[in-house]
Amino acid sequence: MTRGGPTTVQREKFNAADYLVARQIRAGNGHCVAVVALNRTLSYAELDREVRRAARGLRALGIRPEERIAMCMADDVDLLVLILATMHIGAVAVPCSTMLTPGELGELLTDSRTRIVFDDTRFSDVVEEAVASTTEVECIHTLDQLLARGMSAGASDADGEPYPTWPDSPAVWQYTSGTTGTPKAAMHRHADIRIIAQAYGHGVLNIGSDDRFLSVAKLFFGYGMGNSLVFPLSTGATTLLEPGNPTAELFAERARRDRPTLLFATPAFWTKLLASDVQADAFASVRLGISAGEALPAPLYYRMRSRFGFEILDGLGSTEMMHIYISNRPGRVHPGSSGWPLGNYDVELRDEFGRRIDEDEVAGELYVRGDSAASGYWCRTDATRRVFIGEWVRSGDIYRRNLDASYSFLGRTDDMLKSSGIWVSPIEIEERLLAHSTVAEVAVVAMSDSDNLEKPVAYIVPASGAKIDKDELVRWCRDVLAPFKLPRAILELAELPKTATGKVRRDILRARSRPHG
Repeated sequence: MTRGGPTTVQREKFNAADYLVARQIRAGNGHCVAVVALNRTLSYAELDREVRRAARGLRALGIRPEERIAMCMADDVDLLVLILATMHIGAVAVPCSTMLTPGELGELLTDSRTRIVFDDTRFSDVVEEAVASTTEVECIHTLDQLLARGMSAGASDADGEPYPTWPDSPAVWQYTSGTTGTPKAAMHRHADIRIIAQAYGHGVLNIGSDDRFLSVAKLFFGYGMGNSLVFPLSTGATTLLEPGNPTAELFAERARRDRPTLLFATPAFWTKLLASDVQADAFASVRLGISAGEALPAPLYYRMRSRFGFEILDGLGSTEMMHIYISNRPGRVHPGSSGWPLGNYDVELRDEFGRRIDEDEVAGELYVRGDSAASGYWCRTDATRRVFIGEWVRSGDIYRRNLDASYSFLGRTDDMLKSSGIWVSPIEIEERLLAHSTVAEVAVVAMSDSDNLEKPVAYIVPASGAKIDKDELVRWCRDVLAPFKLPRAILELAELPKTATGKVRRDILRARSRPHG
């Protein structure tokens, strides 16, 4: 019999910033190009030094492990450095959408309980107005101010090791609008970053150090963070950061200049690209296109392949899973489907009673199980229990399994709609429209365009004696709603179709919104 206390099990230490940057230095890749932005190019050694300086500045500000740090910034070197520096010291990065209104951003800052928010000159007015609406934020900083503070703090921490986080330590929060339309922070761990790099970056895309990554989706999206930060840095490759709005002409110019090998986008972008005068040779360097955010219709896939030559891999991911977990494969594409589950993810379809569906070509709600699943939603116990069910995550998507074992998207289980690849709550748009004096009733549903991409359309019953000014209503919405939430069409009805109990028949409105012919 052995005397003494209980045996201590040594837990693995893992820091995602160390995995993405310092590991490349140890591997002898410090001279390799890590980041190409509009006005700056950094090697891995230079990126590592900048991350450590920023980390020292964060420590000088008194930031402690697991505290949240919000960022409302364009995709540029500064944002990349701040995300990495935050994880380096064991704090939690909260990248915020630059598409939010001040009111929406203020709600997010209050919810995250962040003390410090970083911005750049592009969004300083929005951030200042948002901060004025919350009592949580103590100060606003830029990266330059942080680096100066880091320099004045001395060099004692400059070459220090990253904070000894565990694989399960929180690393980043990614906000999503769930089924209620209210922002929810999906809490992701340091381990999740390594998991998605290995599962999708290496397992599907076969990425290597000679790849160059260009993403339409921004870093504040889970999709964009994987594309522009996790995947390239995990393999010693180069990320091409683009702060501008993703027009076809802008990305064609970047592609000609910086020669990406992987182009990440959404169906909405592919549609814009096809409608443009961009020449096919602008993307001659691209070996693969990757599509996510919403389902890629087969006709759109074929038109892109015919005109630009590269294969596009459509895939399904989610904020809750951090990135793509069902995908088509290079050389094996089922157009019109999301593809096949990644090797370390399990998916199954369930009927309305929660029973597993084993038959092919039968619709059911998609559930997914995999190690990159978020720990849950911050301070949203009810929503967490509805979505995170044991080891399984409920997607809210209706899918069918095809005869070749690929999966095809059929629609949502609820009334949420997706505009430009972003989930939108119809209730939020309806509430804004109902606040206008000329509107008596309103219902917002998805309208599918000729490429089968969803846009919000509002059906309105005018107030008695009122005349509807559609342009005025759009301006009214624009005052408080982000651009992707604006109704793309406003249609006037004498009355809304309703059930016997008074509920709006959204299915009838959706049918009216489908393109004919």
